[in-house]
Amino acid sequence: MRFTSSVIGLAATAGTAAAASAANSGIKGFNYGAFFLNQQALTQSDFAYEFNRAKNLPNTSGWNSARLYSMIQWGTASDVIQAIPAAIETQTTLLLGLWVSGGDQAITNEIAALQAAISQYGTSFTDLVEGISVGSEDLYRDASGEVGTNAQTLIDCINKVRSAIAGTGLANVPVGHVDTYDSFLNGSNAAVIQNVDWLGFDGYPYWELTKANSIGDAHERFYDGFNKTIALAGGKPVWVTETGWPVSGDQQNLAVASPENARIYWQDIACTLIASGINLWWYDLQESQYGQASPDFGIYGAGDLGSLSPSYDLSCVSSAH
Repeated sequence: MRFTSSVIGLAATAGTAAAASAANSGIKGFNYGAFFLNQQALTQSDFAYEFNRAKNLPNTSGWNSARLYSMIQWGTASDVIQAIPAAIETQTTLLLGLWVSGGDQAITNEIAALQAAISQYGTSFTDLVEGISVGSEDLYRDASGEVGTNAQTLIDCINKVRSAIAGTGLANVPVGHVDTYDSFLNGSNAAVIQNVDWLGFDGYPYWELTKANSIGDAHERFYDGFNKTIALAGGKPVWVTETGWPVSGDQQNLAVASPENARIYWQDIACTLIASGINLWWYDLQESQYGQASPDFGIYGAGDLGSLSPSYDLSCVSSAH
């Protein structure tokens, strides 16, 4: 693909601004999927209902950001996901996600939806965007023999996204990639780090099956991976884009899913990240709806979010005496 010198210059200027805006600033939010467990797509009203519930949680506050996995409304080829008008309606900030695994058409459709959102909603949309994640755990899935993406393909997708937002209201928004720490530790993926403004760290001690991963080990497991990611990030910010502990589900190695352990994990991980001002998108607000997730990482169980109580206390208790 050819680029004119003016576009290259514009992109370079925007890249400098985007890198500067990627610094951690204490954002607090949740991850939001595009569909319920029965594969029914979330609509604008569904997203808005969840966004408003997140803003009004007992014993905590400031959870006003949403991380999305795709720009595309579930069940369509490239329609804009209805989380966008819901975010505008509720003034919820956004960590956008573009799904890039599964072939070249994936990023083409994602960019089409992104550009349509910019055109349709203008600054009402773009002013809410905290960052753009190109892909989610693609390197991890690729290494695991699942549908993922290799480093070079991912970099190509990142460059396509940067070109697509150049000269738009998203030109200065930082672009990153979300993956597991062992994916970032893999030397063959090092070039990805050089091509992003920030790294998104997904950390789940519950799934660390080859190491001590009881709830008593969880703090060490999480921060071991997080700190390793920081060390290889080359000074670029590391955001926590997914973490949590399930309230129910099968035991994984030493990890027991329960509301009591989820509460401990919240205190040990969520509260310490908040105190440090690290950008955090928790997994998640509600996982079981129109079905029962197993394991279930949701703070809320199945049912009406407006009438349910959290499965565990969301306060942060100071360790100071």
